[in-house]
Amino acid sequence: MNAMSSDRLERVHMEAAGFGGGCHWCTEGVFQILRGVAGVDQGFLQSTPPDDAWAEGVVVAFDPAVVPLDVLIEVHLRTHSANSGYSPNGRYRSAVYVEGNDQQQRAEAAIARLGPDIATAARTKVLPLVGFRPSEACYRNYYRTDPTRPFCRRYIDPKLAAIRRDFAAYALQ
Repeated sequence: MNAMSSDRLERVHMEAAGFGGGCHWCTEGVFQILRGVAGVDQGFLQSTPPDDAWAEGVVVAFDPAVVPLDVLIEVHLRTHSANSGYSPNGRYRSAVYVEGNDQQQRAEAAIARLGPDIATAARTKVLPLVGFRPSEACYRNYYRTDPTRPFCRRYIDPKLAAIRRDFAAYALQ
């Protein structure tokens, strides 16, 4: 690595946060189209008791200078139905999983700010991320590997269209 690229990497401050709230295939596809997202790992996330049951979700690595945490949270709240009562064994827990007190404070502030405008905020928890297990390889990059699947067309495409419309400054075309 040359000095210029090493210097550039030192200036980039990456963060990671987890998001759960529905099918992780959808959640993965949603975050993969955002600028500033360096990677999305799909799988199962775990927090501390009483929220320690493994739940579907993703861990998103992102550059907060390009896409801030509060924008990621708003995208998340607007693209999953946290108000549905369907959550067998907490599998579809609506949550933002954070790493550290700073992220926790920022996430709680974002959810409180968005609460009056987005109904899903009321059921979304901010939880510490303590564990991650990746999905089976055949399910990772679900949308990217075959966007023509009926599931992708029915559930993921409308979410991606909404992101491109409502968050155009952050969406990859």
